[in-house]
Amino acid sequence: MMLPLTTTPTTRNRWLLMVTAGLTAAVLTACGAPGQPGTSGEGASTDDETSSEPFKVGLVYSQTGPLATYGEHYMAGFEVGLDYATDGTGEIDGRPIEVTEADDAGDPAKAVSAATDLIGQGYQVIAGSTASGVALQVAPLAEENEILFVSGPAATDGVTGINDYTFRSGRQTYQDILTAASYVGDPAGKAITVFAQDSAFGQANAAAVTAVLGGAGATVSQILVPPTATDLTPFALQAADASPDLLFVAWAGTNATQMWQSLDQQGAFDASTVVTGLDITATYPVFAPVVGELQFLSHFFPGAGDNEAYAALEAGLAEQDLLPELFTNDGFVAAQMIVHALSEGGDDVDAMVDALEGWEFTGPKGAMTIRAEDHATLQPMFTAKLVDDGDALTAELIDTLDPEAVAPPVATP
Repeated sequence: MMLPLTTTPTTRNRWLLMVTAGLTAAVLTACGAPGQPGTSGEGASTDDETSSEPFKVGLVYSQTGPLATYGEHYMAGFEVGLDYATDGTGEIDGRPIEVTEADDAGDPAKAVSAATDLIGQGYQVIAGSTASGVALQVAPLAEENEILFVSGPAATDGVTGINDYTFRSGRQTYQDILTAASYVGDPAGKAITVFAQDSAFGQANAAAVTAVLGGAGATVSQILVPPTATDLTPFALQAADASPDLLFVAWAGTNATQMWQSLDQQGAFDASTVVTGLDITATYPVFAPVVGELQFLSHFFPGAGDNEAYAALEAGLAEQDLLPELFTNDGFVAAQMIVHALSEGGDDVDAMVDALEGWEFTGPKGAMTIRAEDHATLQPMFTAKLVDDGDALTAELIDTLDPEAVAPPVATP
């Protein structure tokens, strides 16, 4: 998935996030949940001396750095999700939820330092992790210190099953790749080519496609373009000549428009089904040269959902003059998960973990399940296309894939 054209948000230091009612009153929808957010379950503290103390939640995410826009969207979704999950109170049984934000700038070392500091102050819940490298470094802290960690937009499969105290509010790479594969059906016997830059990002995507679809019987090849290449024509011609059943493009370079033009000019779209990840709306103009020819896998986009939680997200963001974005869902769901964990577990982290394992609920995307065995978050995924509405390019839903259809295998230690 291509990186967005990022902007750097102003760093915010809100030590106490008391969300006021601004949405239509809504209660977190849960299927088979052992309680409702905002009310104590069996694990909740009943000690009169502590019952009024705030629940402390630390959010360590990218406020600055290359993924700052992703982080901004995640935080906006979290704020709306917290309002939704607490029915506009920002509290659980009269105990306010105190949220402290810390900037990791996409740097694992900074994230570990910030998380360690928060844990040292007594925080039992940490969330965030915009970047995969950050999540993989913060997750071990959860196990070492026995605190709850809810990873965010970080897509690395390595977070799933890493330890008993780590969960995720977003999707993982395996789910992305199975969504892309849906365009060609059963991967067995199919030829699939990964077209990407020869960078850590491109190599990771090539390795993931090889592991997931190659493991399902597809023949996977790769075309890795040097990041310094100025003439992309030879590589685009190579992709067209290969004529795979699926050309999976994972491009994070600033020359994306040139890349799409080259693939188009060399006939790659006539030779193959070309699929890539749909990024944030600011990147849509990059795809202008190939609108109508390019297919997208998607984690989330404006209009993808159609339920009470999505309506609440959309309305809450509108109050901030924002629209649903790629990772606003991950922030919203993180808030739902944290409120549920605190409602059922109180100050007992192990009880929080028990409350989340196997929990079924409805997020903005639809039906969600936290798989008890490895804490994978089973969720719908989407295929989409971009259409020109005369003023701008907008995303249009093609299909919603059932959570089980894109479920990763159970991760084993």
